[in-house]
Amino acid sequence: MGQATIAPWLAVSDAGKALRFYQTAFGAAELYRLEEEEGTVIIAEMSVQGASFWIQKDPEASPRPDTNGAVRMILVVDEPDSLFDQAVAAGATELVPVQEGHGWRIGRIADPFGHHWEIGKRLEQN
Repeated sequence: MGQATIAPWLAVSDAGKALRFYQTAFGAAELYRLEEEEGTVIIAEMSVQGASFWIQKDPEASPRPDTNGAVRMILVVDEPDSLFDQAVAAGATELVPVQEGHGWRIGRIADPFGHHWEIGKRLEQN
């Protein structure tokens, strides 16, 4: 049987602004970009340390930043504290500080587009 992957597809109000935010907040690499004729980004594929996701300009489907988020993702990285701080410095809102519990070191932020990101790592079990 083959291997499958799932990549979130996030609706955002401004794909160009979102692309720049994710690059700054998470160090995301741009893998693909589709632009309108005047150069406005409408779709992009991004990757954070090999974890891919898509963004698409869709102001009508994008959640408002003051809601509970239409999508909640877990971004598993080796150093959640530093990436969490980097995201907050880039403009994310801290919802839950990075802490340990239930076998994880994890915290939660909301990005400027209303999506929630859990940033963490599993703790080694003894």
